[in-house]
Amino acid sequence: MSDPSGAAPRPTLSVVDGVLITVGIVIGIGIFKTPSLVASGVTSEWAFIGVWLLGGIVTLVGALCYAELAAAHPHAGGEYHFLSRAFGRSLAVLFGWARGTVIQTGAIAAVAFVYGDYAQVLLPLGPFGGALHAGLAIAVFTALNYVGSLESKRAQIILETLTLATLAIVVLVGVLSGAKAPPPAAPSAGSGAIGMAMIFVLLTYGGWNEAAYLSAEMKDPQRNMVRVLVLATLAVTAIYVAVNLAFLSVFGLEGLRASQAVGADMMRLAAGDTGAILLSLCVVAAALSTLNATIFTGARVYYAMGKDLPLLPRLGLWDPRGHNPANAILLQGVIALALVAFGAATRGGFQAMVDYTAPVFWFFLLMVGAAVVVLRRREPDRALPFRVPLYPLTPALFCLTCLYMLYSSVAYTGTGALVGIAVVLAGLPLLLMNRVPREVPAE
Repeated sequence: MSDPSGAAPRPTLSVVDGVLITVGIVIGIGIFKTPSLVASGVTSEWAFIGVWLLGGIVTLVGALCYAELAAAHPHAGGEYHFLSRAFGRSLAVLFGWARGTVIQTGAIAAVAFVYGDYAQVLLPLGPFGGALHAGLAIAVFTALNYVGSLESKRAQIILETLTLATLAIVVLVGVLSGAKAPPPAAPSAGSGAIGMAMIFVLLTYGGWNEAAYLSAEMKDPQRNMVRVLVLATLAVTAIYVAVNLAFLSVFGLEGLRASQAVGADMMRLAAGDTGAILLSLCVVAAALSTLNATIFTGARVYYAMGKDLPLLPRLGLWDPRGHNPANAILLQGVIALALVAFGAATRGGFQAMVDYTAPVFWFFLLMVGAAVVVLRRREPDRALPFRVPLYPLTPALFCLTCLYMLYSSVAYTGTGALVGIAVVLAGLPLLLMNRVPREVPAE
């Protein structure tokens, strides 16, 4: 559908903007939840740091694949557009449905639940206070993004600055304070399950692929998308390694395995309850930073679907006032709020959302990795502003990683995974109702 106003995405984002948004999505609450779980899967401190470095390498491999696709095919639809060109509109529409009902909205709800859990400690709102805080945060940041991209970008800079500043304090406390946790009363040996440790590591690195949705709004995307993806990946890896080294210096591997809230425990050792409160505020800022950035990028796929499908015409409109897909942002917010209600009913909101999204996320990430190879073969004469190094080894390694994570997410998650898969399959009639064309979309 054509937009009567003629409005379309404008290249307004700089490399710094792109890096801040991507880092803000990735560095959320995972770094405060997963280190103890990762420590339980390794047998030495060297292995513990090694899996975090390996996670950064795997993420960089995926980022390089995405950089080739985003530089050659910049589009507000990101992965939706890549899949459409490589495999046809049908798979792309199914992905759009999956992202809109499971992947992105589930991720928004999951982050909101973590924010809600910490906000409930600081400001209790009753027995369902966590869910109320989560819903309120989604409503507020959906409204902020609806007002305009500029306002969302300003909020992202503030929240990301607070998050990185507090993480720097955590690192300094761990390295310079001299605080040492007493050894646990009953030391536990690591299982040596490196594969399970990598599941938690890659979960903590998750979100880097959201940069693909910035390509249509990036200045000179042919050159700058690879810069955004690589710089953001390197920054996240450096931050994660530094934070985990700080955790090791205070707890050691044994103490890290025994800790249920490693960040708060470390700050309490160094600065008492005041330090624990500071850490809680850090998690709140990190969660809101991730929430804002995820809402910003998430609605772009609704916009791309609305441009393609006659059934969803108003989603394909770009608001010239806010320079954003305003209708898509509102729809995304409504679905995310519904998932918060679903998660609250399960009495385990965050875990329910992780189970709900994981298999679907890794399946479509696998297909995007395969799109690098398919488009190279289909369009051999196409000029590529950036070529993934060591092709085809790099996309093959990325696809194998996604395949392993897909298997693990089905094998180790609960019934929420089956619900997520069922919701995706429920979108199949959408393909028939719209009689999705097979032709490759124009750019």
